[in-house]
Amino acid sequence: MEQLMQWKKAVFPDLLEKMAQRYNVLYTISLHEPVGRRAIVDRLRLPERLIRNELDTLQQLGFVTSSTKGMLMTAEGKDAIIQLHDYVRQLSGLTMLEQHLQEKLSLKKVIVVAGNSDEDMFVKQEIGRAAVHYLQTIIHKDVSIAVTGGTTMAAIAEAMVPFDTYRCLFLPARGGVGEKVENQANMIAAKMAEKEKGTYRLLHVPDPMSETLYQSFVNEPSVQETVQLIQKANIVIHGIGQALTMAKRRQTEDTVINMLEEKDALSEAFGYYFDKKGNVVHKVRTIGLQLEDLTDDKHVISVAGGCEKADAIVSYVQKKKTDVLITDEAAAKEILNINK
Repeated sequence: MEQLMQWKKAVFPDLLEKMAQRYNVLYTISLHEPVGRRAIVDRLRLPERLIRNELDTLQQLGFVTSSTKGMLMTAEGKDAIIQLHDYVRQLSGLTMLEQHLQEKLSLKKVIVVAGNSDEDMFVKQEIGRAAVHYLQTIIHKDVSIAVTGGTTMAAIAEAMVPFDTYRCLFLPARGGVGEKVENQANMIAAKMAEKEKGTYRLLHVPDPMSETLYQSFVNEPSVQETVQLIQKANIVIHGIGQALTMAKRRQTEDTVINMLEEKDALSEAFGYYFDKKGNVVHKVRTIGLQLEDLTDDKHVISVAGGCEKADAIVSYVQKKKTDVLITDEAAAKEILNINK
């Protein structure tokens, strides 16, 4: 298949590029319908005249229809997206990128979406949709899912849908980090449960906390009960942060930040800071999921995108605690260039 794709690109370069372009217009409409022409131009960053021509063609083909609110998909258009999805991914090189990244990072599975989430929020939304789609393929019974916070995790919550007849218990993997409420684990778990029509539990503890505060919370029966549920979660979905960025977000003392710099800390997850070889160089006091809780019986999904996250992703996956990585094209290409 890969060799055939290379021949097609060589013989019909313009045709294949046109097909991918038309697919992207159709796919954008499917994600945002009803959506106006101007919004499609902004999303795809293509000339308005080109988009207008593509929309006219898609309407003639019966794939989309126009309304006063914007463009809408038809049943034929939805079917076309399903049929073309894998082919277009191969055409764009994403399938090959996934394979190379999977080999380099020694992961069970890698999913790559097109674009750079550092530059386009739309790409972060795509990571969210890819994560939900992957969950749909692995959930075949009622399960419990522990989730961390962050903007990428919030994108997953936004994309969440019901999983057929199965219902999930969503749990915050940790307490609240000092950031926007909508990006905290508690809020993300609650939103996922609402959209999936499942249930959730909250963890009402700050993150991080002092030793004195930790001792006052850790023995609370309600906290203990929730932590036990978190530790037994079947699936864990978490983000990967850049070490110094996360330390500053937590308003970490300068002495600790200096120490992280001296030890070349690159990534952060679950309150642990890792160097480029995956060694733990620092840990903050938290209540919730700990690194040792990521046992083999759990399905661990790491999500992170953007060119700037490449070093952090490579750093964290060295710990061998991840089954699946969901990222974007920019991060994937940068990772493959590291130590090339």
